[in-house]
Amino acid sequence: MAYELTQLSDLSTLPFDTVIDVRSPAEFAEDHIPGAVNLPVLSNAERARVGTIYVQESTFKARKIGAALVARNAARHLEDSLIDRDGGWRPLVYCWRGGQRSGAFASILAQVGWRADVIGGGYRTYRRLVKEALYDRPFHPPVTLLDGNTGSAKTEILHKLAARNVQVIDLEGLANHRGSVFGGRDGGQPSQKGFEGALAQVIGTLDPARPVVIEAESSKVGERMVPPGLWAAMKNAPRIEIIAPLDARAHYLVTAYRDVIADRARLQATIDKLRHFQPAERIERWHGLIDADEMEVLAGELMQHHYDSRYGKARGRTQDIRQVPVDGLLEADLDAVSDRIAHMIGGD
Repeated sequence: MAYELTQLSDLSTLPFDTVIDVRSPAEFAEDHIPGAVNLPVLSNAERARVGTIYVQESTFKARKIGAALVARNAARHLEDSLIDRDGGWRPLVYCWRGGQRSGAFASILAQVGWRADVIGGGYRTYRRLVKEALYDRPFHPPVTLLDGNTGSAKTEILHKLAARNVQVIDLEGLANHRGSVFGGRDGGQPSQKGFEGALAQVIGTLDPARPVVIEAESSKVGERMVPPGLWAAMKNAPRIEIIAPLDARAHYLVTAYRDVIADRARLQATIDKLRHFQPAERIERWHGLIDADEMEVLAGELMQHHYDSRYGKARGRTQDIRQVPVDGLLEADLDAVSDRIAHMIGGD
């Protein structure tokens, strides 16, 4: 029996204990239903082999070999990943389109005695729901952008606003990127599909009648594209701009980007990426500041000569901007400004 997903919110109320993705590890890595575990019934190489036989030799031969591989891998999962599951465990299984791989694995699980179902339409059903949420429907909640020059602690303030019952979307968190040439994070970025799936889940929890705060970004966060409907809402949104002193921002950046600072080779290579935008003598000075461990001086000059002017140009196209000055960016300062912004937005 197939379990039919009709909306993304169904995923939070599933009457199952575990969602199992039986696709290959490469398919799972590109994107998967949130919370699913990967128990592949075909490895990457096995899937490629069966597909080649299917196209070049015989459909029957491909199915026979595929069935043998699925049975072998299913046995391994039963003896390993599923060995501790009791008789009351309820799994929900899916593959690419709810066909042979998920059906075969669910059948084996059912023979054991578990009440196993498959997702009707498989991963493609989930992906269709994500596409509908992000590309086929308008974005309804009123948007306010949290703006401010580099180092203004916008992301940390965004998280504090969420704790104050303000609706937020953390695009940088979802994209695992800080939105600048220095913004890469450990683990790299999710795929575009993975980013969209996570974003669709967040959007599905929003109250469309209440405002949502989003950090001011470009249409790309790292290499991940913001869906056009959300981007259109962001482009036309009013802004709250954090105004913080340069020295406070430099001090904050050194703490926020400690992972980048710790990897001096990466930091030097990133500075070199700015050669198209900065005079050669300035690039050499910045390399010298790295060698001298003058990180706050480097952060201040990067903002003064590179980032602040670019933020200013982007902000100049917006008419509705409310400025919120802060004297510093210590914890107490961030709590105070978060309280103020939450009051402005309408949170607790």
